[in-house]
Formats: sequence, C-alpha cells, structure tokens
Amino acid sequence: MSSKESYFTPNPISVAHSPDADDIFMYYAVKFGWVDTPVPFENAALDIETLNEAALEGRYDVSAISFALYPKIREEFALLRTAVSFGEGYGPKLIKPKGKRLRRNFKAALSGRHTTNAMLFRIAYPDARVIYKNFLQIEEAVISGEADAGVLIHESILDFDESLEVEREIWDIWLELAKKGLPLPLGGMALRRSIPLTRAIEIENTLIKAVDVANRHRSILAKMLLERDLVRIDESSLNSYLDLYANDRSVTMDEEQLEALDTLFRIGHEEGFYECPIKAEDFMIPLEYKDARYS
Repeated sequence: MSSKESYFTPNPISVAHSPDADDIFMYYAVKFGWVDTPVPFENAALDIETLNEAALEGRYDVSAISFALYPKIREEFALLRTAVSFGEGYGPKLIKPKGKRLRRNFKAALSGRHTTNAMLFRIAYPDARVIYKNFLQIEEAVISGEADAGVLIHESILDFDESLEVEREIWDIWLELAKKGLPLPLGGMALRRSIPLTRAIEIENTLIKAVDVANRHRSILAKMLLERDLVRIDESSLNSYLDLYANDRSVTMDEEQLEALDTLFRIGHEEGFYECPIKAEDFMIPLEYKDARYS
C-alpha cells in the first residue's frame, strides 16, 4: 500500500445498537453488505441501558439511545433522524401479578434509569420504590416477588406469563402528560460531534439508506435474521414487532415525531429531569451543509 493510500485509509466508525429485533433489523442491511458505507463500520450489540451509560461516557461514535437520555448528552452527540422507534397506541407495559393491588409505594422493576419509560413511570408514580434490572429479568422479578410490578419493553410486551396482567400502559401515561395524541418517543440514535461534519452527513445518510432498504425488503431480511438466530423471537412475533417499531416512520423522522420529541423534552424539563428544554431539530446534523459547501 502506498503512503498516499495509507494516509486516506479512514478509521472504522463504531456503531452500537441493542440486540432487540427492531435495532437488529434496521442495522443489518449494513452488516449484510446491502448498503455501502463511507468508512468501515464496526458494530456492537448491547442492552439499551448499557448503551445509555456508554453514551454518557462517549464510548461509541454512533449509538442507539433512549430518547429521554438525549438532553443529557446534547453537547457531545448530535441526534440522528433515522432508526427511530415510536409507539403509536402502544408501548412499554406496567405489569403485575393478576389481582394484586399495588400500594402507593409499590416496588417496581424498570429497565434503566435513563430510559424513556423510566422517566414517564417516575413522573406518574413518584412514590414507587424503583429497582433497575436488565429488561430480560423484569418479568421474572415480578413473578418471583422481588418486585411488586415491572415495566416490560421490547419484545416482552408481545408475550408474557399468564400469571401477570397489565396494570397500566406507558402509552396512557404519555397521553396524559403530552395532552395531545402524539406518538410516544422511545429510542433513536446519536452521533459523536467530534466527527467531521461532512463525514457525519455521510454516516447519517448511510444509516437512512440502511433502514429504508431493510424496510423495503423486510421479508427477505427478516428471513435471514431468523435463519441465523440473530433475533430472540419466532417469525410471527418478529413480524408483529417490526410492525410496531421498525416501519415506514422509522426511516426519517417527520414533523409529528419531532413535535413529540420536543414535547418529551419539555415534560422532562418541567419535571426536573433536565436543566433546560430543547428543540430536537436544533441538535441534528445540518444536512444542507454539504450542498452549500460545494455549491
């Protein structure tokens, strides 16, 4: 390799996402080589709260995050427009043993202090005693009695033990707080601001293409994920889950989704979770920069 070639060899970009079916689905068009990348991508799959903590430490170049975390990392990370998950009439579920009456200070198992569902839960139930568990352990914590109730997320909302019942939908809490029928912002992606702007634009465009390609070739990609045991659920559940969280509205955020994000950030500020309210669009990559620079 010549010195010139070596000089222009870019460092890999680290992309972290959760091992949940929607994140796997939205990223694997890149992994399977269906989309060209401007630089090599190296991916890591970790549970969402681990990713939130990693984002606070600045560990990855691009990372999936809970939307509720974003105002706390806004100076170090730009918010991406793609690979987003919103609930529309659905979302995480607060479950409990059937027939159990929850006291005011009931003990609740949540999937992490920085998750969107945790923020909304804590606003709705300020006297609850919260413990944090890996999201895969929450159902068992409730069944065993370690917790009186717990909030199920990801694929767990589709099928849980018959001894449990839904006490309340986080979607209903969201509607009460938002005072408007906006989609529930759950998770998205953020990109490190230290990445040069032109490269950042290329990375975001690559991820947008990946989500779009995955969405348009859903049946093929879903089959490949199932055949390779890359998801934890069966074909029927996978299709149901992708209908919820990896769909046409996951490709690029629209105006209603941006309004929902701004509403989430406003609520978080009013409830003391953030030092100031922010507007999501103010913290996104200015895609017009590249065209203006070379015009």
